[in-house]
Amino acid sequence: MEHSQKRRDFLKTLGVGAAASTLAFKAPYVFAKNKVTLRVMGTHVTLQEELRQRAMRELDINIEFSPMGSAAVLQKAAADPSSFDLFEQWSDSINILWQADAIQPIEVDRLVYWDEINPLTKTGKIVPDAKLGAGDSPNKLLYAQPDDSLGETPSKLISFMPYVHNVDSFGYNTNAIEKGIPYETESWAWLLDEKKKGKVALINAPTIGIFDAALAAQAKGLMKFNDLGNMSIAEIDQLFAILFEKKRQGHFSGFWTSVPQSVDFMKMNRVTIQSMFSPGVSALNGQGIPVTYASPKEGYRAWHGVMCLSKNTHGHVKDAAYEYMNWWLSGYPGAFIARQGYYISNPSRSQPLMSKPEWNYWYEGQEASTDLKGTDGKVSIKAGEIRDGGSYIKRFSNIAVWNTVMPNYDYSLDKWYELLNA
Repeated sequence: MEHSQKRRDFLKTLGVGAAASTLAFKAPYVFAKNKVTLRVMGTHVTLQEELRQRAMRELDINIEFSPMGSAAVLQKAAADPSSFDLFEQWSDSINILWQADAIQPIEVDRLVYWDEINPLTKTGKIVPDAKLGAGDSPNKLLYAQPDDSLGETPSKLISFMPYVHNVDSFGYNTNAIEKGIPYETESWAWLLDEKKKGKVALINAPTIGIFDAALAAQAKGLMKFNDLGNMSIAEIDQLFAILFEKKRQGHFSGFWTSVPQSVDFMKMNRVTIQSMFSPGVSALNGQGIPVTYASPKEGYRAWHGVMCLSKNTHGHVKDAAYEYMNWWLSGYPGAFIARQGYYISNPSRSQPLMSKPEWNYWYEGQEASTDLKGTDGKVSIKAGEIRDGGSYIKRFSNIAVWNTVMPNYDYSLDKWYELLNA
């Protein structure tokens, strides 16, 4: 394929051209700078108005955000690279975007804070004795290789800029479900517990929801997977047979597509337990609804945020895209998203911009010494509370599986839509 040849040529010649290109980036502009518009496509998780306004102010560029649900945004980006300049989502989107030739490699030398990025992205482990977790840990997808594939061998070209990340599980309303003990009694099995029938929801994202369901089926003793991150056709069939039966019995009350929808599900008492993302839990707690984010004894489902360059982004817009990527690791955004429970790849730069109580609660897993506000300005953490799952290191040391596009993804996708329509 022509695009593969071009990318291979680009990779091979990068070593030769790197010095020259670095000089070019430092050269003063000799033209009047017209304000560039940067189109950022992603999810509600990071595409927040306060961040857009701040970035526009500090970078002096126009920024347009297009937030969508996880499945919709990936589908659009893969099908139409001309619809965005930068793409923000999770690492399980990388294989799809790379194979669709929707994104171009990012040059490490243009990332100001690259050396500050911690080992999680580069090695898959936050500390050497952490569990790696099944599936696509971010290091397996990060580096562009000379044969046009993605892999772990470091190179000067990467498929995504690492930034936000977290571990996910499920949220449950403690008004309806007795509070469990983190890492001891809290279990993915709860999602398939007969007592919770009719009050359970899963996320409608095929590369995410399938793992929540698989972890639940395995924890409940209904089936066992040889490799959770690479399910066989027979295992997928067995899993969906379980889910179809549960759906027929009225076990699931819905499948949510965006964080605001997950908040509504819990708020309207449509569910008492469901797949959740951290901002949804924070929002509900801020509204006085007591939702606990579980720390399952089986381990978390982890995800890593990715920021990718459209293959169609060139010239001044590409320069602006690099400015925006660098801005994301410059401190303020990392401090901002910590308040919704997300981590940034170079946290030491954000630490001075967080209060001591904030840092101690969100990163160190210590008790909140004062009330803490979320990104919406409302109190989401009350004094005396301890973060579900504890510290950054503790949480990322307990990964069961990473969000992953499996080799049998297409087959699982068909099954997923069959489940939704059953």
